[in-house]
Amino acid sequence: MSKIGYARVSTRDQNLARQIEQLHDAGVNKIFQEKLSGKNADRPQLKAMLDYIRDDDEVVVLSLDRLGRNSHDLTDIIETIRHRGAQLNVLNLPSFASIEDPNLRNLITTIIVELYKYIAQEERETIKIRQQQGIEIAKRQGKYKGKIREYGPHSPNRQKRYIYKEACRLLNRKKDGDETLTKRQIARMLGIAPVTLYRIEKYQAEDLANVPPSER
Repeated sequence: MSKIGYARVSTRDQNLARQIEQLHDAGVNKIFQEKLSGKNADRPQLKAMLDYIRDDDEVVVLSLDRLGRNSHDLTDIIETIRHRGAQLNVLNLPSFASIEDPNLRNLITTIIVELYKYIAQEERETIKIRQQQGIEIAKRQGKYKGKIREYGPHSPNRQKRYIYKEACRLLNRKKDGDETLTKRQIARMLGIAPVTLYRIEKYQAEDLANVPPSER
């Protein structure tokens, strides 16, 4: 029997070291790891891990949400693990390794996992409801600004903020007749797709419409 680990974080900025260390401490022989969102099961290393496991292997994860974030995906992944004859070991859930009867052990583990999935799904739904309620309140108070644009004056990415400002400058010059480049040429020069430039132009017009004439 081999212990196969799966570790995941949602973004490249996050660190896998803690998960990998705990998987090693649990005696894992091989680890599949990736930095991708768990919003769906379309993850290369998850698929590689599911293809790799064999009869009597043990799939080890730090927590169930490392495998997936919604109940439907988790059910499919767990069923795939079982179909391949492997067992699932979730380190932050109760362990029933001391139960000698494998059928009873699997039954109790299944019940615990199903309970955890139900609780996690309920928590996600509650968070969504609260977020929507907060957005509605903010809208009524005139405080809701919406999602920060990828290309815009407040983008968290400094390079994309620069591209937005430079695109606006060139578009304004073109509008005033001082720029001979076509929009497609401007987009190519800035290293963005033409559709992105058109989107920036739209955002610029929307932002300008929201500025009082005295402040323009």
